[in-house]
Parts: sequence; structure tokens; C-alpha cells
Amino acid sequence: MTSHTETATQQSNEQKLESVYSSVSEAYQGTGADIYALCREMRQNSPVWEGDFIGKFGVPTNAGMKMQTRKTVAVFKYQDVLNVLKDPTNYTNGFIAEGLGAVFDGLIILAMDGQQHRNVRAMLQPAFMPETVNKWKPALDRIMREEFIAPLVADKKADLAGFGLNFPIRAIYAVMGFPEDKETYRQYATWGLAILGANIIDPTKIDEARRQAGIALKGLYDSIKGVVQQRRAEGATGDDLISRLIRAEYEGRKLDDHEVTTFVRSLLPAATETTTRTFSAVMTMLLTKPELMARLMADRSLLNKIIDETVRFEPVSTFKVREAANDMEIGGVKIEKGSFVQCMVASANRDETVFENPDVFDVDRRQKPSFGFGFGAHMCIGQFVAKVEIVCAVNAVLDLLPNLRVDPTQAPPVIEGAMLRGAKNIHVIWD
Repeated sequence: MTSHTETATQQSNEQKLESVYSSVSEAYQGTGADIYALCREMRQNSPVWEGDFIGKFGVPTNAGMKMQTRKTVAVFKYQDVLNVLKDPTNYTNGFIAEGLGAVFDGLIILAMDGQQHRNVRAMLQPAFMPETVNKWKPALDRIMREEFIAPLVADKKADLAGFGLNFPIRAIYAVMGFPEDKETYRQYATWGLAILGANIIDPTKIDEARRQAGIALKGLYDSIKGVVQQRRAEGATGDDLISRLIRAEYEGRKLDDHEVTTFVRSLLPAATETTTRTFSAVMTMLLTKPELMARLMADRSLLNKIIDETVRFEPVSTFKVREAANDMEIGGVKIEKGSFVQCMVASANRDETVFENPDVFDVDRRQKPSFGFGFGAHMCIGQFVAKVEIVCAVNAVLDLLPNLRVDPTQAPPVIEGAMLRGAKNIHVIWD
């Protein structure tokens, strides 16, 4: 039986998690301008633009406050974005160590370049490949259904945004090998989001955001290290990520507890948040397009295509930033060494020279690479995990909540944000 104190603690931790998530969303909301319309205009008139295009929206980038200190160029065409993202020699990520990466005070794969990045990627990649991820699918499916959706069935209505926030956290923490305790993983998730919040650019909020991030970094580090030490003592024989990292070799040697802990800590913030927002976008497409929902109910094999088209049409990350490692030129525009290059994913994914009717959501379109999960050397290492989680989540929702539809007494879900796009609420009812 759950005590009043335990219930109050659960509610408090859930509210903290939702509050921090909302704060991160707010930081990346931007001015409310239509990013797709502005990108379309730039694609047609200034496909390579000298200036800080992201600055128009007032949202942070991985460069943090460094963004305002360098010459900046934005690229909008599919081919130009592709060429930059697939060339890690001339367009690098090391600057992130001084921006977002600075708060991690340790190893962060996103900020690595060259051989170091290749070594770390090779070490981590096997844990995130389909053959490994598919082994986790039965457990993930059980978590979605038994822990999250089944308790909702009798209510006949819900805001699925709550489910969308919690299930990726619960799932990835199980995959990584953390204890299966709701309050523990909610605390870890709150810390992870607080770290993302440190990338804020509002000068009136930056000091407090950095202070909170410092607290979160230490709390997360200490908690993860305890799990790492326990897993090592047990022999680290499992398929979970922590055990795999303990067994792995980096630059010809085994990782120590500090390195395993720091790697895991750097992966956590993005491992859940992107999945949350992508799930919200997929559900928004299904709930606001009855014909799409009907097709999926008749043929669940369409779900992977729906996810891929959602990632193209409504990417969570609307841009990627790189630094020019050499003097370069794109579309006749000279780019000096050290300049920032803003790769506008939101534009490239709707480039009319590559995608027919790009502003139409079309699950039947011929699949071509889009950049919602990045591209090239730094393509999202956890994309297969995210897709499996979303497949399990959507199927659980559709199987257990019959005749799912938008709650007519509430506003329908809307995907918004200049960056980290997603739907704030997903109010639904069912029979």
C-alpha cells in the first residue's frame, strides 16, 4: 500500500520533471515566427547567407554564448547541408566543448572530432545497433503497456504528453542498466534536463541555469558512479550499456569508473528528450489526420514509415552547427576558418528540389535521407533505440485505448518551437 508521504514524493518529483522540461521547451520556443516559411524564402533567395540566422529566433545553439563571437554562415539547401554534415574533416564539432560541452566537465562524444571521435563511436555503436536494440523490445513493450497505458484505460481520457515525457526516460534507463525505480529515474531525468537548461542565452537567467546545472551534474555523476561500481563488482556481463562500456576498450585500454560514468552522463540528456518530442509529433500527425490513423490501424507495418516521414516533416532539431576547420567556400560564398556554419535541417528537409511537395506530409513518398537525426559521423547514435521505443509506445496506445481521438473539449495538439519542436499537450479520449 502506498503511503501519503510516498504519494506526495511521487507527485513532487513528477512536477519537478514536468517543470524542468517546460523550462527547456520555453528556452527553445523562439519568437513564434514560422521557421519553415522563413527557410523557404532563404532557400529561394539566399541559399547561403552570411549572418546568424538562428539569432533571428532567439534560441540557443550548441555553441552557447560563443555563437555571438564568430563570423557565421547559414546554409539552407539540401545538398549544402548534406555536404557539410558528411565532411567532419572540414566542418568540426570541437567548439561544442566550449559551449554546451563545457557544463559536462568531461568526455562528451558530440564535441569530439577525428580519430578520438571514431574510437569512441566504434566503442559505443554496438550497444545501439538494431540487433542489440531489438533484444530489448519485449521488455520495452511490457514497460509501455503495464506501467503506463494499462493504468489509464479506465479513465477514458488523458493528456498523452505525460506518457510521452515519462516512457523514454523509463525505457532508456532500463536499457542503460539503472535500477528500475520510478522516483530514481525521474530524479535522473530532472537532472539531465537541468543540464540541457544550462545552454540558455538569456543573460538574466544564465547564472541560475548554470548553478542548477552544476548541482545536476554532481547529483547525476554520483548516482551513476554508484551503479557503475556495483555493475563492475557483479562482473558486468549483461547487455545493458553500462556493462558494455565496462567491458569495452578505448584507445587500447579499458575504461575506468570515472570514464564510464562521464560517458553515460553525457548521453542521458538527449537520450530521452528527443524521443519525447518525436513521439508527440507522431501522435499529432495521427490524431489530426484521421485518414492516416485509419491506415495505420489497418496496417501497423506503416508505423516505421510514419516515424521517418514525421522526422523529415517535423524534425525536433531544426538546425545543426559546425565550425569551419579550414577556409572553405559554399555556393560562391567564402567561409573563413573558425566561422560557424548553421545547417538548417528544417530547410533541407523541405527542399523542393529533393522532395516532391515537401510541405505535404506523405507517408507514401520515396524515402530519401533527411537530417532529423543528423547525418554523417555525428548522426544520432541512439536513433534505433528511439524508433523502437516510439513503435512500442504507439502500438501500446492504439491497442489499449480503443477508438483513440482528440478530446473535443480541449485544443488539438500543435507542434511548435524554433528548436526542440514538439507538442506541449496531447489531449485524447477513447471508448
